Amino acid sequence: MFEPFGVLAADEALYRLLLRHPPLDTARLAAAAGRTEAETAPAVERLTELGLVTLLPGAPVRLVAIRPDAAVDQLTMRWQDQVAVARTAATALVADLPVDRRHRPEDQVEILFGRGSVAAAFDRLQRSVRRELLVLDRPPYAQEPAEPNRAELEILARGARVRGLYAPEALEVPGAFDVFEAVVAAGEQARVHTDVPLKLAVADASTAILPFSREAHEMVDSAFVIHEGALLDALVQLFELLWAAAVPVPGAVDAAAEQAADAESDRQLVTLLAAGLKDEAVARRLGVSARTLNRRVSALMHRLGARTRFQAGLQAARDGAFDV
Repeated sequence: MFEPFGVLAADEALYRLLLRHPPLDTARLAAAAGRTEAETAPAVERLTELGLVTLLPGAPVRLVAIRPDAAVDQLTMRWQDQVAVARTAATALVADLPVDRRHRPEDQVEILFGRGSVAAAFDRLQRSVRRELLVLDRPPYAQEPAEPNRAELEILARGARVRGLYAPEALEVPGAFDVFEAVVAAGEQARVHTDVPLKLAVADASTAILPFSREAHEMVDSAFVIHEGALLDALVQLFELLWAAAVPVPGAVDAAAEQAADAESDRQLVTLLAAGLKDEAVARRLGVSARTLNRRVSALMHRLGARTRFQAGLQAARDGAFDV
């Protein structure tokens, strides 16, 4: 369980043994583990230094294993501290390089091949986020979304900002809108644009990853990783231009807080229209027939004085109609 944090398997075995026993001194622990006291003492020191084992005063000193969930939290905080130290050291090392060695073209763009390499790079990028993650999202997908991105939820939980810009067709994929609502409810700022040109993720305006191809089967097989430089600056500027022209889309509605079911229904309809979803997708999402949808949209357009359905959703979202 603790191997990813650098804990030796033999040390974890002692920790697990302590979990199943009342407090033991080093000699009794060694006997229970079938080891010598000389072998056990260094392991106890390591476990104590990691905070996985606490010492009870007395003679002899007895050992107690902390709860597993607390142990994971302890190791995670220690790992994060080590990452922060390493990141600071790496930044200082780059600053010490001669200017002509800091921004070499070959260091600004990487090409990754293989699903494992691409997945690992994307995971590293998400874990590196400290201030803001920018995302452009559009189909096709190698597989349909099933649940929110756990790494994104962790980014939001540690106080960083996430801005997601979606193509309308991205929300029409089965299950996608549920995932979309979940991440927005968790804190993501989301907008929809009718012309999202590519998939893109940018961490702290310092590293970006984007697919090598638009083809679904190639998206996870090859990718570009872009580091600081003119190209990355251009990608960030592209995102900001698209973001400024996009339609804000509200998050999940708390139905219990609504005073009337029809107000909630109109709000959800406006959300879907502002997202630019097709009629079939909107009707499926609302659980109504195409005829019922047409009737409701016509009434909404009349109230807003809009000429098209998309204009109705756009106008309502921008004007704050129905509190969206």
